[in-house]
Amino acid sequence: MSPLPHDDLGDRWRAARPAAAGVHLDSASCGRQSEAVLDAVARHARHEAEIGGYVAQGAADGLLQQGRSVLAGLVGMAAADVAFTESATSAVRTLLSAWRLPAGSRVAVLPGEYWHNVAAIEAAGCVPVLLPADDLGRADVEGVARLLRTDPPALVHLTLVASHRGVVQPGREVAALCRAAGVPLVLDVAQALGHVDCDLGADAAYGTSRKWLAGPRGVGFLVVRPSVTARLTPVTDPGRYDDGGAGVDHARWYESGEGHVAGRVGLTLALGEHLAAGPDRVRERLSALGRATRERLDGRGGWRVAEPLEEPTAITTLTAPDGVDVRGVSARLRTELGVLTTAPGRERAPRELTGPVLRVSPHLDATLDQLDALATALAP
Repeated sequence: MSPLPHDDLGDRWRAARPAAAGVHLDSASCGRQSEAVLDAVARHARHEAEIGGYVAQGAADGLLQQGRSVLAGLVGMAAADVAFTESATSAVRTLLSAWRLPAGSRVAVLPGEYWHNVAAIEAAGCVPVLLPADDLGRADVEGVARLLRTDPPALVHLTLVASHRGVVQPGREVAALCRAAGVPLVLDVAQALGHVDCDLGADAAYGTSRKWLAGPRGVGFLVVRPSVTARLTPVTDPGRYDDGGAGVDHARWYESGEGHVAGRVGLTLALGEHLAAGPDRVRERLSALGRATRERLDGRGGWRVAEPLEEPTAITTLTAPDGVDVRGVSARLRTELGVLTTAPGRERAPRELTGPVLRVSPHLDATLDQLDALATALAP
């Protein structure tokens, strides 16, 4: 079975965090924040209490701009393109509501699109249409090319890594096709940033702090090129500034003034930790953890892994043997063995799932012994 590369990353990741109360194999839900991130959030909250929230926010502006710059670089855009939001959910709703596409506009999505993204598209008055995909839910690049050539939608929305299946979409290829067809591409990178390469040439990207970046909850981001914001209606009225907002970065019009600033500070620290670890090295270790998980779990106790063995993600999803209560198993693993997993239900991706699956998503500090213990727990 495959060894894990970059053990130093696992050691450093573990040492930087509070001791886990059990075995944390659920980073696709929430990564574990470091002591430095927790301290930074607490310090900013205290600073707000000492000198006032908006004064403290102003004092943190330089640090937050560094966070915008790092986020932008990870998705191939510029700091001026970044807006902090409260979540990935709020980011996509902000984007679509500000875009104001004509009612009935067609937005192309994969069959396995996350249910909330579909709901947000429909709430904006648009109609989801399906991109061609294979049996794994991966976009069929040739089929996408035909669709864009013969019946182009108003935009393409692609979730780079889904929450119910650890399959990476061919984002770079789809981005090139969309660019050639003049169709904007929006990437959901909530499960991808800090996990797989997201610098793919999209027109907009959005995601969250709390998963693979291991930042605070209650913080998300929206990154949009100027060519996109030129089509949007600002959330903030530029007229409230003396200069009409001429000095404000174009994406900042889509930031809420009631944001969790302490959380944004924490995300900036988490982004710095990600860069210090080396994004390429992080991706290599996470990919190896995914392979090691699949090697150990496929077939154990009749459970079957959905992803190909070599898929370069740390997310593994398993279908249960007939008659097994997946959510009950996840609860038993947590309460009896202290192993944290998740059981996403069919509602998450109703076109692809027929019932709950067991999701295992280790981060850098996971060990092969922990994965072996999980395999033993799943065997009859």
